[in-house]
Amino acid sequence: MKAWIAGALSVSLAAGSALGAAPAPAPSPTPVDATLKTSSGKEVRLSKWRGKPVILFYEDKDSTKLNATLKKELFARGQERGILDAAWVLAVANLQSFDFFPARQIALSFVRDEEKKVGVPILVDMDGTMGKAPWKLPVKTSNVVLLDAEGALVYRHSGRMKPDELTAFFAVLSRLVGVDLNTPVPTEPTP
Repeated sequence: MKAWIAGALSVSLAAGSALGAAPAPAPSPTPVDATLKTSSGKEVRLSKWRGKPVILFYEDKDSTKLNATLKKELFARGQERGILDAAWVLAVANLQSFDFFPARQIALSFVRDEEKKVGVPILVDMDGTMGKAPWKLPVKTSNVVLLDAEGALVYRHSGRMKPDELTAFFAVLSRLVGVDLNTPVPTEPTP
C-alpha cells in the first residue's frame, strides 16, 4: 500500500493497459465538477481549483507508475521554464477498494503522510465518483486529465502514455499555459 501511494505521489509538481486502451469521449466544452474528499475526510469540490488550468492524475494503487515519465517530464519542463505555478496539479487516489474498516483509516494515513512530503493536494475517491458521469474514467488504471481555467475538460488519457501521446499532452498544456512545452529550452553556451 505504501509503495502505491509513494508511486502515485511522485507527481511532485505541483504497454498501455487493456483497460486504458478504450477511446476517450470527446472533451467537454462545459465545466465539469466532482465532490471528493481530502485526506482528513473533508468534502471538497474540484471547482475550488478553477482560475488556472488543472492537471489531474486519477490512479488506483496498481497504476501509479504507468505515467512516471509524464510526471517527471511535467516537473522538469515546468521548472526549466519557471512556470511551476502556471497550473494546479492534483492527485486523486482511487481508494474505493479500501472503503472499509480498518483499511480506510490506514490508507488515509498514508495519503496524509505523502501529501506532507510532496506538497501536492491528494484527494481521495472512496465511492468511485470519477468513474461515473460526467467523468467516466476507468478506475483501474492511470488517468491524466486536463481542465482549462474554467473547468472544462480539454484532454484526457487512460493508461500508459506513448511518446506521441506525451507530445500531444504537452501541446494541449502549452496552449493552456501560454508557453511552448514541447520545444527544448535553449541552453547557454559555456565560456
